[in-house]
Amino acid sequence: MSSTPVIDVEHLNVTYGDFHAVKDLSFQVRRGELYALLGTNGAGKTSTLETIEGHRTASSGTVRVFGQSPRDRRDVRPRMGVMLQESGFSPDLTVRESVRLIGKLTRRVDTVERVLGIVDLTRKARTKVSQLSGGEKRRLDFATAVYGAPELVFLDEPTTGLDIQSRDGLWDAVDRLREDGSTIVLTTHYLEEAQQRADRIGLMHNGTFHREGTVAELTRTLPSTIRFTLSAPAPALPPQATRESDGRFLIETFDLPKDLYALLHWARHHGVEPLELEAGPTRLDDVFRAIGSE
Repeated sequence: MSSTPVIDVEHLNVTYGDFHAVKDLSFQVRRGELYALLGTNGAGKTSTLETIEGHRTASSGTVRVFGQSPRDRRDVRPRMGVMLQESGFSPDLTVRESVRLIGKLTRRVDTVERVLGIVDLTRKARTKVSQLSGGEKRRLDFATAVYGAPELVFLDEPTTGLDIQSRDGLWDAVDRLREDGSTIVLTTHYLEEAQQRADRIGLMHNGTFHREGTVAELTRTLPSTIRFTLSAPAPALPPQATRESDGRFLIETFDLPKDLYALLHWARHHGVEPLELEAGPTRLDDVFRAIGSE
């Protein structure tokens, strides 16, 4: 993976009148990585992405894609694929015509047949866009984004409306793109997808980064949890345990194996059994929920 960033954002600000949507934001996306840009509603991620994609002008700051301004569409756009949340395809065009049109507009080289095969829309090639289901339209969105195997691909809520089989097929296609060297920028409300697939995550809140790092780095900022009930009253609570409102016990820990072992040892010593035992590491959605409480 090259150290030269594909995306380089320095002190980006985006304002709409008196509203400051993006505030002095700086980050980089490295060549070949899958970078997830996540955030609460109104966090500023859409304004950030629109600026990086060249659809919006920054109020101040610098944005570089492949070392150039994203507004330089002649040089940058052919190297970039964009899958938006909602497509703007003409309902009267067929699937084949829509893909071919995007190919001509972006000046990327590919075959319609290859791309439709990737997204399992070959049998729908002659079907008008207006006759596609919601999931089929999302697959068409993906097809046009990856036409020509661009070096940089933006995926905005890519799996919304897809069934499990189509979702797996999309991620298989993304994996092949990455194997060929493409860089992926993902936004999604399915946090498990980001947790499973992202190399790094930028978590936005109120126009700037709340946190940035790998999944492991983000989840280490919050403790893991152990929850349980007891088979019988105990003379004293186990170490670090507190009783929750539902009567269960909670232990928060930054050393899950050690404290889980200590709990089981304590339970054996006192002749009680931990019931409904749940223990697990912090997940990305826990980090996400914590934003509102800080």
